Amino acid sequence: MERAIGLLEFISIAKGIESADAAIKASRVDLLIARPICPGKYIFVISGEVAAVRNSIDAGKKVGEDTVVDELVIPNVHPQIIPAISAIGFVSGLKALGIVETFTCATAIEGADLAAKAAEIELIELRLAMGIGGKSYFTLTGEVAAVKSSVDAGSRPAIEKGALVRRVVIPSPAETMSRFIL
Repeated sequence: MERAIGLLEFISIAKGIESADAAIKASRVDLLIARPICPGKYIFVISGEVAAVRNSIDAGKKVGEDTVVDELVIPNVHPQIIPAISAIGFVSGLKALGIVETFTCATAIEGADLAAKAAEIELIELRLAMGIGGKSYFTLTGEVAAVKSSVDAGSRPAIEKGALVRRVVIPSPAETMSRFIL
């Protein structure tokens, strides 16, 4: 089964909740996130089979009307994405550290997917716009060359959309950083 992920972002919390309800009723999908985000917006993230995710996103867009400000569907999403969003992934240890910070949730998810597919790395976390001024970011670890390659690939969507805040590679993070990163 090909797994997909979908996201809708709204400028209205009320319409976002109504749209999330319509989306999960439209097809058999898993609701990963449904919450207000900074600054006063709302997102929901779903996963499931590609056709079901597309159908649910379309249903959510129809209900959300002109309050939808961003959308994303990624077919064949990398298996590390969902655990990274849920912050339940297991990382073996901190090696080189990569961070990509964006202005939008969709570019962070799309970037993290490309980063995970670009090289042999481990995604640590994919944080979506909650308590960080509406920005999103993802962190990853691995060998230095792999992290550099993944950060480059993962930055591309945000660069193309003018949504990149910063990208950083720390080749050898201080050992004490690991308890705050992992």
